[in-house]
Amino acid sequence: MSGCGSPDGVDGLRLEPMSDVNHTSFLQIPSHVLDRIAPLYQGRRVCVTGGAGFIGGHLIDALVSIGAMVTVIDDLSNSSLTNLAQMIERAPDQVRFVQASILDPQAMDTAVEGSQTVFHLAALGSVPKSIEEPARTWTVNATGSMRVLQAANKAGVERLVYSASSSAYGNNPALPKIETMAPEPESPYAAAKHAAESLCRSWSACYGLDTVSLRYFNIFGPRQAADSAYAAVIPAFVTKYLQRQSPTIFGDGEQTRDFTHVTNAVAANLLAGASKDKLNGRVFNVGAGVRTSVNQLAKMIAINLDIHDIKPVHAPERVGEVRDSYSSVEAGKSKIGYEVGTSLEAGLKETVAWYASEYLRDLAQEHPES
Repeated sequence: MSGCGSPDGVDGLRLEPMSDVNHTSFLQIPSHVLDRIAPLYQGRRVCVTGGAGFIGGHLIDALVSIGAMVTVIDDLSNSSLTNLAQMIERAPDQVRFVQASILDPQAMDTAVEGSQTVFHLAALGSVPKSIEEPARTWTVNATGSMRVLQAANKAGVERLVYSASSSAYGNNPALPKIETMAPEPESPYAAAKHAAESLCRSWSACYGLDTVSLRYFNIFGPRQAADSAYAAVIPAFVTKYLQRQSPTIFGDGEQTRDFTHVTNAVAANLLAGASKDKLNGRVFNVGAGVRTSVNQLAKMIAINLDIHDIKPVHAPERVGEVRDSYSSVEAGKSKIGYEVGTSLEAGLKETVAWYASEYLRDLAQEHPES
């Protein structure tokens, strides 16, 4: 096996560091879906909370590419300005940035002013971190969502699309997860995210603000943070393999997830935002509908990197994590036209290649003469 410092590639995966990242190239939204919804967003004013984050950034890429006028509000506490700054530079007439917290009512009023649609993605997004900081998690994810709803209603927004979480299902053993199941949140994160779903439903019922909640199932893709103790499993595993270290699997690794490429999450947001039907607080799953164990995932990543001599290590399972999760997406298909445009295999191949390229670029910058 060749060393990772070689400019030729990482363990058989031949790559060149990307010098000019085309943001929209990561999103392979089916053309028939784009053809249907793009005219509805051309010139449309929208607000994206948490737009400097992983999913929010990809959503903004798509919105700008189809002609929307986007205001982003983000306090950058959990994200970087890098990708958003590049988008503002490329489309200064389409993107406006408000650096502030969603907890600030005045800032929220400024951000949503004139918007017809709000995509609410801002959140603290980690189960382990929510166990360490339950009060902060509740304040941002629940109270913060109420602030967003209040501002949207005050501004006369037509629809709010909320990024919810499949963690609301908890450890109910029934599979696949269906939206009609009773919620069983088992962590402060899950409880706060589900509370925001209830707020969305109540704002539709009491104030007439049309809302919809999208329950994400383990979204992954390029640009997802890998440099945190709370990093999602795919960037964490890829980074460890690239560093010639064993990734850590919590528990026996037979727990299952529905790993869903970010393209699918972006498409779901666009479809929900463009739906001509009133959604009235409805909840829809956003997944790939495929059940994959963490052990299987580790093997898939290793194969994509052509790594065969590094094995994962196991640590005790983490408190608050659900055992099994995968989605039924039939309700979203029938109501908003959701479909799985990028499979786990295709999305993982692209994502691993992106992280490997970033890793090689960082190495080249650290050792320019090697």
